[in-house]
Amino acid sequence: MTNPTRICRSDGSAGRSSARPLVATIVVIFEVFEGRLRVLLVRRSGPPERGRWALPGGRWNGAEALEEAAQRKLVDETGATDLYLEQLFTISGLDAGHPAAVAVCYVALVDGGTVRLREEQTWHPAWHEVDALPSLAFRNEGVITQAVARIRAKLEYTNAAYGLLPEHFTLAELQSTYEAIAGAPLDRRNFRKRMLGTGLIESTGELRRAGAHRPARLYRFTLREPVFL
Repeated sequence: MTNPTRICRSDGSAGRSSARPLVATIVVIFEVFEGRLRVLLVRRSGPPERGRWALPGGRWNGAEALEEAAQRKLVDETGATDLYLEQLFTISGLDAGHPAAVAVCYVALVDGGTVRLREEQTWHPAWHEVDALPSLAFRNEGVITQAVARIRAKLEYTNAAYGLLPEHFTLAELQSTYEAIAGAPLDRRNFRKRMLGTGLIESTGELRRAGAHRPARLYRFTLREPVFL
């Protein structure tokens, strides 16, 4: 598998234009809220596509690594640092005004309980359910569709969901998170047997009591960094 954080760069060559190509970073930021998968969008306050919703991002200045630029944008928009981030793909043609522009797209998973969105009227950020998106600028619908497909596939062989959950969680909360990404219910017994058998999670030895319900055992990911099965 190609390392998701590496890209190919071109500094130009003889016979080609010496102008620096326009490169931007785009970050698809997901959270799970009340069993629904949501994506963070910003309302554009300037041209092009003024007034439309779009994925957060910005022009790459070349002074920092692309992944560092994506991480900085994440912190700017959410304040979250304990998260899952990986490069999704590189694509051109998203901006009709700059057909040769290149966008390097990243996908991030954050725990909504740790997020503090920017409180600004311009370029206002807001969460939107993936299944009920408004009309988006720059063909961003396709970017989100591919990001959802990538994360769904990742759940089969990685611990990527750690980015969506707090440090300690119940198996019911873990299953709800997986179901939100999968977009379908999962068999409770099979899900728990599989998760406990992967070694990706472990019991904390603690219980959480919620009202009159039976106390629930708490779990945690063995590592809060990418792990492959």
